[in-house]
Amino acid sequence: MKEEEIREFHYVVSPSDAERRLDSYLSLASHLSRSQTQKLILEGRVRVDGKAGEKDHRVKAGEAVTLSLPAIQPSDLLGEAIPLQILFEDDSIIVVNKEPGIVVHPAPGHPSGTLVHALLHHCPDLGGIGGALRPGIVHRLDKDTSGVLIMAKTDEDLHHLSQQFKSRKVRKRYLALVLGRVDKDQGEVEAPVGRLMGDRKKMGVRTQKGRAALTRYLVRERFPDFTLLEITPETGRTHQIRVHLAHIGHPVWGDPVYGGRKKNLIFQKTGEELIPRRQMLHAWRLGFAHPRSKEPMNMEAPLPADFQEVLKALQSGFSENLREDKAIACTGSRHQKAEG
Repeated sequence: MKEEEIREFHYVVSPSDAERRLDSYLSLASHLSRSQTQKLILEGRVRVDGKAGEKDHRVKAGEAVTLSLPAIQPSDLLGEAIPLQILFEDDSIIVVNKEPGIVVHPAPGHPSGTLVHALLHHCPDLGGIGGALRPGIVHRLDKDTSGVLIMAKTDEDLHHLSQQFKSRKVRKRYLALVLGRVDKDQGEVEAPVGRLMGDRKKMGVRTQKGRAALTRYLVRERFPDFTLLEITPETGRTHQIRVHLAHIGHPVWGDPVYGGRKKNLIFQKTGEELIPRRQMLHAWRLGFAHPRSKEPMNMEAPLPADFQEVLKALQSGFSENLREDKAIACTGSRHQKAEG
């Protein structure tokens, strides 16, 4: 391999990351997948304090980890002409307002039609990420969560943004419409989040291997049966907001996993019905430093049409005609416990 083709990245293990397996640590530090870091380690592209790394090596605080990425290769993913709501774009990053219902990246059950496919179509001259020609996913939103999402165009930009997320320098604000009337004007939920022992596809607070998590909330508007909250997640655990809100008895309305028995409350008024087709959760604002210029960036995504429709209905007094659709609400009720 030609010397100019090699791109090196350097990391120093922090005390909080000590004792992680090298492949796991590198995946978190670089935002590459675990399978990618394992492959790079086997190829001899990872060094620890100057020596070849082993994937099962337990890193120690202060160790210097060097990652050498290979030359950029074409991706086997094909771009698809999927509309994008672009909030900002330059040579380093692209920030979009993700629509609800679209998956961020290919996964089992979603081999196409993802945001990554849309970005590959939009950016045919995209830089290389992890050795492949593809956009760099810095953070993720659930399929049915809308809002601000940032992608990096090169390894260098991905590295800088990933470090901001890891060091909690990124400022995140969400809007959530939750069930019930939240009495306190503001508050916080501090409870570990991890995978449930009996259901590995769900997260919860009652878990033996939960990671510390903190979510702050502020009431923006109250309705008889609902509350609009502004959410600030201080940590970034999987499903953290949804789990924490369910844990305090105010799940996100329409959440199919953590919403509980009343996730499908329906409004009736003059023969009309209104029911959310997804969880009413929106990544509203995102603040970060530009990976190259270091200038502060503050992105805001307007509420999607379905969220606006629900809010307008609540503000017009729909909640006075609230009922529960028994047929729908009972679906999967055996699994909808108050456990977040």
